[in-house]
Amino acid sequence: MNEETSNASEVGSILLDVGAALMSSGASTHRTRLTLERLASGLGFKIELLITQRALMVTVIDKDQEHFFSRLKRTSPHKINFKIVSGVSRMSWRVFDGEWNIEQVAAELRRLKKLPHYSQWLVLSTVGLAGAAFCHIFGGGLIDMAVAFTATFSGLFVRQQATLKKFNPYVCVFFAALTASLIAGFAEFFNFGNHPDAAFSTSVLFLVPGVPLINSVTDMMDGNIQNGIVRMVNGLIIAFAIAMGVFTVRILFSF
Repeated sequence: MNEETSNASEVGSILLDVGAALMSSGASTHRTRLTLERLASGLGFKIELLITQRALMVTVIDKDQEHFFSRLKRTSPHKINFKIVSGVSRMSWRVFDGEWNIEQVAAELRRLKKLPHYSQWLVLSTVGLAGAAFCHIFGGGLIDMAVAFTATFSGLFVRQQATLKKFNPYVCVFFAALTASLIAGFAEFFNFGNHPDAAFSTSVLFLVPGVPLINSVTDMMDGNIQNGIVRMVNGLIIAFAIAMGVFTVRILFSF
C-alpha cells in the first residue's frame, strides 16, 4: 500500500469515527455532512457520503478523482451530547484552516469522547427543577411544584435504570412516563395541592423528544427526506410511549 493510499485509509477511518460520533450525539444530517466535508477538504481529500439514521458510509477520493477508500460504519444508539457536536465543529474549522493534522484530529476526538458527563444526581435534580418550573408556569402552587419535582425526578431515575438494564428504548420511555404520571396521579386523585392537574400535565414533559423532532424537520427541509422521516417516526413512537404511560395511569385512577 503506497503512502497516499495509506493516508486516504487513515483519513477515511477518522471521518467515519467523527461522523458516527456526530450522528450519535444528536447532530442533524446536514450538519454531519458539512462537518465531514470540511474536515476532508482541510486534509486534502474529497469525499462522497451516505448518511442514514443507523449507518454511515464514506468514500475518500484524491485530487485526481481516483478511488482510494470506501467503508461502512454503524452508529451507536443516539444519546444527546452537545459537547461532542460543538467540539467537533470547532475542530473541523481548525483543520480547514490548516492548523491541525490527522494525528491532532484523532487525539481531539479521543479527548471529546472521554469528557466527563454531569453526575446522575445533578441531572436528576436539575431536570426535576425544570419540571417544577413548568408546573409553576401552568399555574401550580408550591405543593404542586413539589409533586411535579418528585414525579419528574422519579420518572427520569426509572428511565436511567431501565436503560442500564438494556430495555428497549421505547419501553424505557413508557416506564418513565408511567412512574411520573403515577406519582402525579396520586396527588390529583387525592386532590393534593391547589392545582394537581398542573403537576400531572407537566410531570412527563422531560420525556418530550425535542431533538429528534427538530432534526427531522431540518433534515426534510435540507432535502434529507429519508432521514427526516425516520427521525419523525422515532419521535412519534416516543410520544406514543409517553401517551401510553399517561393513559395507563388514567385507566388505573379512572379520571
